[in-house]
Amino acid sequence: MTLGLGPEEWTAILLSLRVALVATLAALPVAIWIAYVLARKRFFGRQLLNGLVHLPLVLPPVVTGYLLLVVFGQQGAVGGFLAQFGISFAFRWTGAALAAAIMAFPLMVRAIRLGFEAVDPGLEDAAATLGASRWRILWTVTLPLVLPGILAGGILGFAKALGEFGATITFVAAIPGQTQTIPTAIYGLLQVPGGEPAVLRLVIVSVILAMGALLISEWLARRMAKRIGRA
Repeated sequence: MTLGLGPEEWTAILLSLRVALVATLAALPVAIWIAYVLARKRFFGRQLLNGLVHLPLVLPPVVTGYLLLVVFGQQGAVGGFLAQFGISFAFRWTGAALAAAIMAFPLMVRAIRLGFEAVDPGLEDAAATLGASRWRILWTVTLPLVLPGILAGGILGFAKALGEFGATITFVAAIPGQTQTIPTAIYGLLQVPGGEPAVLRLVIVSVILAMGALLISEWLARRMAKRIGRA
């Protein structure tokens, strides 16, 4: 069976890619910082921070979407404030990107944190004895060694954002051409008689994109292991 994707299906696919890319790029810098803090710092409330970071993994996605609607909706504490400046997330593609970023964030932090924890402290100590500052060590020694983990985390986050459904449909609904991503399009087509062929085509696309992301992530993880001498 050829894919033979129609205009509406292409719109959903391209919007999904756009949402996933924006979500990943927006969340990645914060994920790197949080991963570094959790891997290297010891402070009061560290476990609480760790729990909050991973909370979207254990909460029902619908709950996360509802909380986003309460906070970032037009009447929400943050959403009402941003609305004064013409910024709105609810029922817009930017809201879908926000929901996807929050749902992907724990996976990104986890992968990057493992990268930081795998770095040999002796390499950083050696750089310090040569007179390198803390920031120079971070940029020239630590981050290059963690780079495969950062890339792996980014790709996993992208894959998760691409398949996000529960929080997205709760927060921004499934408006064709505006907020309807691949998962929400599949859900909508399942409610329509005769929509099974289109569902199958979108499922095939989803599998291809997700499998590609996982294979790339695994390849990067192996490279990281070799780089730090564990393989």
